[in-house]
Amino acid sequence: METTEYTGSTRWPDLVVNRIGFSEPFEWLAKGWNDMWYAGKYSFVYGAVIVLISGLLTLGLLLTETLFLLPFLVAGFFLVAPVIGIGLYQMSAHLEKGEPLETCNALEAWKRNQGQISMVTAGFFIIMQLWIAMNFVLFSLLYSGISPPLENFFSKLFLSEEGRVFAIASIAIGFVFAWCAYSISAVTVPMLLDRKVDGFTAIRFSIKAVFKNLPAMMLWAILIVLIVGLGMMAFYVGLMIALPLIGHGTWHAYRALVPTAH
Repeated sequence: METTEYTGSTRWPDLVVNRIGFSEPFEWLAKGWNDMWYAGKYSFVYGAVIVLISGLLTLGLLLTETLFLLPFLVAGFFLVAPVIGIGLYQMSAHLEKGEPLETCNALEAWKRNQGQISMVTAGFFIIMQLWIAMNFVLFSLLYSGISPPLENFFSKLFLSEEGRVFAIASIAIGFVFAWCAYSISAVTVPMLLDRKVDGFTAIRFSIKAVFKNLPAMMLWAILIVLIVGLGMMAFYVGLMIALPLIGHGTWHAYRALVPTAH
């Protein structure tokens, strides 16, 4: 990793990020794994709460006969996940400093830079809402209403010509939304937690970190999708490990990408 000092300037040319090797995301995972085990019950309880919330949301979709939205909410989860992991970043920060974890929680992390973190969180949720709204528009082109009948939903979606067009369009739109969200969020929330900077500065750091290290950051994005996706496939139970692992790893990604201010 090529490390550079950061002077504290917020001008775009002066936003300094480190250059990393292609395989460095695997080191973040290894460090995240260590943090997860050192944090122990705190990390696993955090993951368990997210599993419970995910299960309740899915049950709500089932009871309201809107289960067709589940794939899009799952995709939307990745858009807001950087904020969901805020408590995990805080745990890694405490472990880094040798501080106890008893008082470490998401609310404490939020309060460290409440206004800016709230602003960024609102932005992520707006992106998620736009993603879901775009799929409702596509649904309206495929069905007579925006709520398709479940009895022929999957057959029409994957076996009919119109359904395949819808699937391709949805995936293409999802990729654009996901890549934009990833670029602006890769290190944004950990940075706001660690430093008293504004949200726009943190977002610009994130964008510069991603595009300066594009191959490695694409690998990190793929690892996130694979690990969290596997956790979801295990009826969400796997998220108890997947989310803490990625959350702690994201803290170390931030540490590797953004130089310490002097």
